[in-house]
Amino acid sequence: MSTVTETQEVLLEPVDNRVLANLCGQFDEHLRQIERRLGVHISNRGNRFRVMGPGSTSRVGARVLQDLYRIAGSERLDPQRVHMCLQESSMNDAEPAPNDAPDKQSGTDDVIHTRRVSIRPRGPHQRAYISGIGENDLNFGIGPAGTGKTYLAVASAVEALEQERVRRIVLVRPAVEAGERLGFLPGDMSQKVDPYLRPMYDALYEMLGFDRVAKLIDRNVIEIAPLAFMRGRTLNESFILLDEAQNTSTEQMKMFLTRMGFGSRAVVTGDVTQIDLPRNQTSGLRQVIQVLDGIPGVSFTFFDSRDVVRHTLVQRIVDAYDSHESDLNPSGDSVGGGSSNQ
Repeated sequence: MSTVTETQEVLLEPVDNRVLANLCGQFDEHLRQIERRLGVHISNRGNRFRVMGPGSTSRVGARVLQDLYRIAGSERLDPQRVHMCLQESSMNDAEPAPNDAPDKQSGTDDVIHTRRVSIRPRGPHQRAYISGIGENDLNFGIGPAGTGKTYLAVASAVEALEQERVRRIVLVRPAVEAGERLGFLPGDMSQKVDPYLRPMYDALYEMLGFDRVAKLIDRNVIEIAPLAFMRGRTLNESFILLDEAQNTSTEQMKMFLTRMGFGSRAVVTGDVTQIDLPRNQTSGLRQVIQVLDGIPGVSFTFFDSRDVVRHTLVQRIVDAYDSHESDLNPSGDSVGGGSSNQ
């Protein structure tokens, strides 16, 4: 069955040769990137572009060109920025899952503002995730690597701290090695845990700057807390982030969730397809999805490969592994998809 080829004519105005050159890239590399990603053909004469491709892909390509032209007037485009624009357009063009939260892409309420950067969610699941964090005291972000779960949670924590809605940020992660034996790690407790918290540190440095992060850690405004050391504590007026939660035991997950005190908010992130616990041990993250389903004040957002905002190949890798595991497990013990906010 042949697919009908559609052609879209795009006129980019106002005419600006500098912006057009920025849009196309050196040797038209940005146009070729769009062609490879969408499977379309793009030709142009000046500011008149023609996009040809199967089905609706030509319309997506036309929209991407218009979006990039607006961006090219104020910032220098590179392959990464083109990739992000393609990713966002593809997610917005996709049909939402049946239990997706309403899409609020046209509003500005979901933008996270920090001292150095403003972060805008990309796609319906990221918007539902940020909305859930704003409306609920306990939030779960579950899905594959590269979907922005940890980055958006850190951004929300920084925003809450800067707006004085919390007094400190507590970063927690189970010190479980990813299939490797790292042996003895030198230094004090913070230095021992630092390698496991590197993704959260990187996000903090981007949003607050290296010097400010160091000062906040010295003053214990940002606290590094190994999960095993959380027992017996009550955390008031804190933004608590548990990362890599798939590597918590059921007992550890219950212990962590009961640390929340007055005025606190918690976000739990993880990927149930990358569990590093012993085979006979149940993941606390897997269990909590069933235990807390439908509890008021708790939100779950499930990400999938469409939400991956890294290299295009990462999305294909995630899909390939999902397909392979589905073949090995035909019964399909799934953990859910889309997002659910109570």
